[in-house]
Amino acid sequence: MRVVGALLMREILTRYGRHNVGFLWIFFEPMMFTLGILALWTAMKATHGSTLPVTAFAITGYSSVLMWRNCANRCALAILPNHSLLYHRNVRVIDLFVARILLEIAGATMSFTFLTIFFVTIGLMAPPQDLLQVMLGWLHLAAFGASLGFIVGALSERSETIERVWHTIAYLLFPLSGAVFMVDWIPPAFQKLVLLLPMVHGTELLRSGYFGSLVKPHYDLGYMATCDLILLFIGLFLVRDAGMRVEPE
Repeated sequence: MRVVGALLMREILTRYGRHNVGFLWIFFEPMMFTLGILALWTAMKATHGSTLPVTAFAITGYSSVLMWRNCANRCALAILPNHSLLYHRNVRVIDLFVARILLEIAGATMSFTFLTIFFVTIGLMAPPQDLLQVMLGWLHLAAFGASLGFIVGALSERSETIERVWHTIAYLLFPLSGAVFMVDWIPPAFQKLVLLLPMVHGTELLRSGYFGSLVKPHYDLGYMATCDLILLFIGLFLVRDAGMRVEPE
Protein backbone atom coordinates (compact mmCIF):
# COMPACT_ATOMS: atom_id res chain seq x y z
CA MET A 1 0.00 0.00 0.00
CA ARG A 2 2.87 2.38 0.74
CA VAL A 3 4.47 1.65 -2.62
CA VAL A 4 1.23 2.18 -4.54
CA GLY A 5 0.55 5.36 -2.56
CA ALA A 6 3.98 6.73 -3.43
CA LEU A 7 3.51 5.81 -7.10
CA LEU A 8 0.12 7.54 -7.09
CA MET A 9 1.67 10.76 -5.84
CA ARG A 10 4.42 10.46 -8.43
CA GLU A 11 1.89 9.92 -11.22
CA ILE A 12 -0.14 12.94 -10.13
CA LEU A 13 2.91 15.21 -10.00
CA THR A 14 4.44 14.04 -13.27
CA ARG A 15 1.14 14.09 -15.16
CA TYR A 16 -0.53 17.21 -13.78
CA GLY A 17 2.31 19.14 -12.13
CA ARG A 18 2.17 21.55 -9.23
CA HIS A 19 0.79 24.55 -11.14
CA ASN A 20 -2.73 25.80 -11.90
CA VAL A 21 -5.31 23.37 -10.44
CA GLY A 22 -2.75 20.58 -10.09
CA PHE A 23 -4.22 17.27 -9.01
CA LEU A 24 -7.77 18.53 -9.61
CA TRP A 25 -7.16 17.71 -13.28
CA ILE A 26 -7.71 14.10 -12.18
CA PHE A 27 -11.42 14.67 -12.53
CA PHE A 28 -11.45 17.96 -14.51
CA GLU A 29 -10.04 16.14 -17.54
CA PRO A 30 -12.79 13.47 -17.86
CA MET A 31 -15.40 16.01 -16.75
CA MET A 32 -14.48 18.43 -19.56
CA PHE A 33 -14.71 15.64 -22.11
CA THR A 34 -18.15 14.57 -20.88
CA LEU A 35 -19.39 18.17 -20.79
CA GLY A 36 -18.17 18.68 -24.35
CA ILE A 37 -20.12 15.67 -25.59
CA LEU A 38 -23.17 16.80 -23.61
CA ALA A 39 -23.02 20.27 -25.14
CA LEU A 40 -22.75 18.77 -28.64
CA TRP A 41 -25.72 16.46 -28.08
CA THR A 42 -27.81 19.26 -26.62
CA ALA A 43 -27.01 21.63 -29.51
CA MET A 44 -27.93 18.94 -32.03
CA LYS A 45 -31.00 17.95 -30.00
CA ALA A 46 -29.72 14.37 -30.24
CA THR A 47 -32.06 12.02 -28.41
CA HIS A 48 -31.18 8.88 -30.39
CA GLY A 49 -34.86 8.30 -31.11
CA SER A 50 -35.92 8.16 -27.47
CA THR A 51 -37.63 10.39 -24.93
CA LEU A 52 -34.92 9.93 -22.29
CA PRO A 53 -33.36 13.13 -20.90
CA VAL A 54 -30.30 13.85 -23.00
CA THR A 55 -28.24 15.13 -20.06
CA ALA A 56 -28.55 11.97 -17.98
CA PHE A 57 -28.16 9.76 -21.05
CA ALA A 58 -24.93 11.47 -22.12
CA ILE A 59 -23.38 11.53 -18.64
CA THR A 60 -24.11 7.89 -17.91
CA GLY A 61 -22.92 6.82 -21.35
CA TYR A 62 -19.68 8.73 -21.75
CA SER A 63 -18.65 8.41 -18.12
CA SER A 64 -18.84 4.64 -18.47
CA VAL A 65 -16.70 4.72 -21.61
CA LEU A 66 -14.06 6.89 -19.93
CA MET A 67 -13.84 4.38 -17.09
CA TRP A 68 -12.74 1.32 -19.05
CA ARG A 69 -11.01 3.09 -21.94
CA ASN A 70 -8.79 5.34 -19.84
CA CYS A 71 -7.68 2.49 -17.59
CA ALA A 72 -6.36 0.58 -20.59
CA ASN A 73 -4.94 3.68 -22.32
CA ARG A 74 -2.90 4.73 -19.28
CA CYS A 75 -1.50 1.24 -18.69
CA ALA A 76 -0.26 0.88 -22.26
CA LEU A 77 3.53 1.30 -22.34
CA ALA A 78 3.53 2.11 -18.61
CA ILE A 79 6.58 -0.02 -17.82
CA LEU A 80 9.19 1.66 -20.03
CA PRO A 81 9.10 5.19 -18.51
CA ASN A 82 9.08 3.68 -15.01
CA HIS A 83 11.65 0.96 -15.60
CA SER A 84 14.24 2.60 -13.34
CA LEU A 85 11.85 2.33 -10.38
CA LEU A 86 12.03 -1.44 -10.59
CA TYR A 87 15.56 -1.37 -9.19
CA HIS A 88 13.90 -0.77 -5.83
CA ARG A 89 13.11 -4.26 -4.59
CA ASN A 90 9.74 -3.20 -3.12
CA VAL A 91 8.47 -1.90 -6.46
CA ARG A 92 6.99 -4.47 -8.81
CA VAL A 93 5.45 -4.23 -12.27
CA ILE A 94 1.96 -4.78 -10.93
CA ASP A 95 2.39 -1.74 -8.64
CA LEU A 96 2.92 0.49 -11.69
CA PHE A 97 -0.33 -0.72 -13.22
CA VAL A 98 -2.34 -0.60 -10.00
CA ALA A 99 -1.32 3.02 -9.36
CA ARG A 100 -2.38 4.15 -12.84
CA ILE A 101 -5.62 2.17 -12.73
CA LEU A 102 -6.58 3.58 -9.33
CA LEU A 103 -5.86 7.09 -10.58
CA GLU A 104 -8.11 6.65 -13.61
CA ILE A 105 -10.90 5.03 -11.60
CA ALA A 106 -10.73 7.84 -9.05
CA GLY A 107 -10.81 10.52 -11.75
CA ALA A 108 -13.74 8.99 -13.62
CA THR A 109 -15.66 8.40 -10.38
CA MET A 110 -15.15 11.95 -9.11
CA SER A 111 -16.14 13.39 -12.48
CA PHE A 112 -19.26 11.21 -12.69
CA THR A 113 -20.29 12.02 -9.12
CA PHE A 114 -19.70 15.76 -9.44
CA LEU A 115 -21.57 16.06 -12.75
CA THR A 116 -24.50 14.05 -11.40
CA ILE A 117 -24.80 16.10 -8.23
CA PHE A 118 -24.40 19.37 -10.15
CA PHE A 119 -27.05 18.64 -12.80
CA VAL A 120 -29.45 17.17 -10.23
CA THR A 121 -29.04 20.34 -8.16
CA ILE A 122 -29.82 22.69 -11.06
CA GLY A 123 -32.72 20.53 -12.21
CA LEU A 124 -31.38 19.18 -15.53
CA MET A 125 -31.24 15.61 -14.18
CA ALA A 126 -33.49 13.62 -11.90
CA PRO A 127 -31.88 11.72 -9.02
CA PRO A 128 -31.13 8.04 -9.73
CA GLN A 129 -34.02 5.67 -9.11
CA ASP A 130 -31.87 2.92 -7.59
CA LEU A 131 -28.49 3.99 -6.25
CA LEU A 132 -27.44 0.39 -5.53
CA GLN A 133 -27.84 -0.57 -9.19
CA VAL A 134 -25.85 2.48 -10.23
CA MET A 135 -23.02 1.56 -7.85
CA LEU A 136 -23.07 -2.09 -8.96
CA GLY A 137 -22.89 -1.12 -12.63
CA TRP A 138 -20.06 1.32 -11.90
CA LEU A 139 -18.18 -1.35 -9.93
CA HIS A 140 -18.45 -3.75 -12.85
CA LEU A 141 -17.11 -1.11 -15.25
CA ALA A 142 -14.22 -0.42 -12.86
CA ALA A 143 -13.35 -4.13 -12.61
CA PHE A 144 -13.59 -4.49 -16.38
CA GLY A 145 -11.39 -1.43 -16.89
CA ALA A 146 -8.79 -2.72 -14.42
CA SER A 147 -8.68 -6.08 -16.17
CA LEU A 148 -8.22 -4.40 -19.56
CA GLY A 149 -5.50 -2.23 -18.07
CA PHE A 150 -3.54 -5.26 -16.87
CA ILE A 151 -3.91 -7.04 -20.21
CA VAL A 152 -3.06 -4.10 -22.46
CA GLY A 153 -0.26 -2.91 -20.18
CA ALA A 154 1.40 -6.32 -19.97
CA LEU A 155 1.09 -7.05 -23.69
CA SER A 156 2.45 -3.62 -24.63
CA GLU A 157 5.68 -4.58 -22.82
CA ARG A 158 6.18 -7.29 -25.42
CA SER A 159 5.57 -5.00 -28.39
CA GLU A 160 4.75 -1.32 -28.86
CA THR A 161 2.43 -2.39 -31.68
CA ILE A 162 -0.04 -3.59 -29.06
CA GLU A 163 -0.55 -0.01 -27.88
CA ARG A 164 -1.39 1.18 -31.40
CA VAL A 165 -3.66 -1.80 -32.03
CA TRP A 166 -5.48 -1.20 -28.74
CA HIS A 167 -6.30 2.41 -29.67
CA THR A 168 -7.85 1.18 -32.91
CA ILE A 169 -9.84 -1.48 -31.05
CA ALA A 170 -11.00 1.11 -28.49
CA TYR A 171 -12.36 3.35 -31.24
CA LEU A 172 -14.19 0.41 -32.80
CA LEU A 173 -15.62 -0.66 -29.43
CA PHE A 174 -16.89 2.81 -28.57
CA PRO A 175 -20.04 2.76 -30.77
CA LEU A 176 -20.77 -0.81 -29.62
CA SER A 177 -20.22 -0.18 -25.89
CA GLY A 178 -23.77 0.94 -25.13
CA ALA A 179 -22.80 4.57 -24.59
CA VAL A 180 -24.99 5.91 -27.41
CA PHE A 181 -27.86 3.41 -27.35
CA MET A 182 -29.91 1.10 -25.19
CA VAL A 183 -29.83 -2.57 -26.16
CA ASP A 184 -33.62 -2.63 -26.34
CA TRP A 185 -33.53 -0.08 -29.17
CA ILE A 186 -31.61 -2.28 -31.61
CA PRO A 187 -32.99 -5.25 -33.59
CA PRO A 188 -33.20 -8.54 -31.64
CA ALA A 189 -30.78 -10.19 -34.05
CA PHE A 190 -28.04 -7.75 -33.00
CA GLN A 191 -28.88 -7.69 -29.31
CA LYS A 192 -27.28 -11.07 -28.65
CA LEU A 193 -24.09 -10.00 -30.42
CA VAL A 194 -23.83 -6.69 -28.58
CA LEU A 195 -24.46 -8.38 -25.22
CA LEU A 196 -21.31 -10.45 -25.72
CA LEU A 197 -19.39 -7.29 -24.77
CA PRO A 198 -19.07 -7.10 -20.96
CA MET A 199 -19.12 -3.28 -20.78
CA VAL A 200 -22.58 -3.20 -22.36
CA HIS A 201 -24.01 -5.06 -19.36
CA GLY A 202 -22.45 -2.54 -16.98
CA THR A 203 -23.82 0.43 -18.91
CA GLU A 204 -27.28 -1.14 -19.09
CA LEU A 205 -27.26 -1.81 -15.33
CA LEU A 206 -26.05 1.74 -14.66
CA ARG A 207 -28.86 3.24 -16.73
CA SER A 208 -31.38 0.88 -15.21
CA GLY A 209 -30.50 2.35 -11.83
CA TYR A 210 -30.80 5.87 -13.17
CA PHE A 211 -33.94 5.71 -15.27
CA GLY A 212 -35.86 2.93 -13.55
CA SER A 213 -39.10 2.09 -15.34
CA LEU A 214 -38.32 4.50 -18.19
CA VAL A 215 -36.01 1.91 -19.77
CA LYS A 216 -36.03 -1.82 -20.41
CA PRO A 217 -32.47 -2.91 -19.58
CA HIS A 218 -30.72 -6.04 -20.78
CA TYR A 219 -27.96 -7.33 -18.52
CA ASP A 220 -26.81 -10.53 -16.85
CA LEU A 221 -25.10 -10.25 -13.46
CA GLY A 222 -23.65 -13.76 -13.71
CA TYR A 223 -22.17 -13.05 -17.13
CA MET A 224 -20.72 -9.76 -15.86
CA ALA A 225 -19.03 -11.40 -12.88
CA THR A 226 -17.70 -14.31 -14.97
CA CYS A 227 -16.18 -12.01 -17.59
CA ASP A 228 -14.59 -9.82 -14.93
CA LEU A 229 -13.00 -12.81 -13.19
CA ILE A 230 -11.73 -14.40 -16.41
CA LEU A 231 -10.27 -11.15 -17.74
CA LEU A 232 -8.73 -10.35 -14.36
CA PHE A 233 -7.12 -13.81 -14.20
CA ILE A 234 -5.70 -13.37 -17.72
CA GLY A 235 -4.50 -9.87 -16.85
CA LEU A 236 -2.75 -10.96 -13.65
CA PHE A 237 -1.11 -13.88 -15.45
CA LEU A 238 0.22 -11.56 -18.16
CA VAL A 239 1.42 -9.02 -15.58
CA ARG A 240 3.28 -11.77 -13.71
CA ASP A 241 4.91 -12.85 -16.95
CA ALA A 242 5.86 -9.25 -17.74
CA GLY A 243 7.33 -8.86 -14.26
CA MET A 244 9.56 -11.88 -14.80
CA ARG A 245 10.77 -10.36 -18.06
CA VAL A 246 11.61 -6.82 -17.00
CA GLU A 247 12.39 -6.85 -13.28
CA PRO A 248 16.16 -6.68 -12.66
CA GLU A 249 17.95 -9.63 -11.15
